[in-house]
Amino acid sequence: MSPSNDLSATPLSVADVTLVVRDLATVSRFYQQAIGLQPLATDRAEHVLGAGDQALLRLRADPGARRPGRRAAGLFHTAFLLPSRPDLGAWLRHTLAQKDARITGASDHAVSEALYLHDPEGNGIEVYVDRPREQWTRQGGWVEMTTEPLDVDDLLGQARSAWRGAPAATRIGHVHLQVGDTVTAESFYRDGLGFAVTHRRPGATFFATGGYHHQLAANVWNSQGATPRDPATTGLAALTLATPRGDLLEHTDASAIRHDPWGIAIELTRASAPAAATNDT
Repeated sequence: MSPSNDLSATPLSVADVTLVVRDLATVSRFYQQAIGLQPLATDRAEHVLGAGDQALLRLRADPGARRPGRRAAGLFHTAFLLPSRPDLGAWLRHTLAQKDARITGASDHAVSEALYLHDPEGNGIEVYVDRPREQWTRQGGWVEMTTEPLDVDDLLGQARSAWRGAPAATRIGHVHLQVGDTVTAESFYRDGLGFAVTHRRPGATFFATGGYHHQLAANVWNSQGATPRDPATTGLAALTLATPRGDLLEHTDASAIRHDPWGIAIELTRASAPAAATNDT
């Protein structure tokens, strides 16, 4: 099949993600200690965590919420993009030195190098670094992505200093979703929001703007046929996409909130300056 031809030259970027959690203190502490995020604002109902002065993660407390089933629509993982390979090496060295190493996977995706883990309530996390764009293999709008073993020893050797928390330039590079079917996901994210399809593999579609490999992905590996998210459950409730494109917003100088077919709130907000798709290191 041929790729979508509507790849926008103006990129959107994932600004932040909102998770509903049962134990706010425990989950917040995990993201601070394991991922290195800093608290930017906290109260009894919500913790806002980020890097530098950029909010990346909003944790919303709901002690009565139920954990969703493994096959439910929602979050597959939130992917935190570090600025450089030495940063990822330092993070990995720090994580492996902990008494209870939490790493559950490690992959070389050709465009990036990634490590995987879960937070205390089962939300998936990726921590990764991009390879320079000139090293990516493209065919038209397609971007080649693979899943090969990660050279962990070489990555560890890149660490130049001790891990001291997420660098200020850390961003959410992409969000990967569990959905009920990829055809419906493509209709919403490609046809409705203007993303291009940049890659497909069995059971998964990857979406991007601005020439990036993906800012969003949707798969049915665990969730084929899933119905909309139950709002009384934990997990992904919303994500914010920043864009300088006014035509994607319902009101000038305002934000627009839409819901995908599985009930995830997608807030489109105006970027103060043209958004960079992600770092190219």
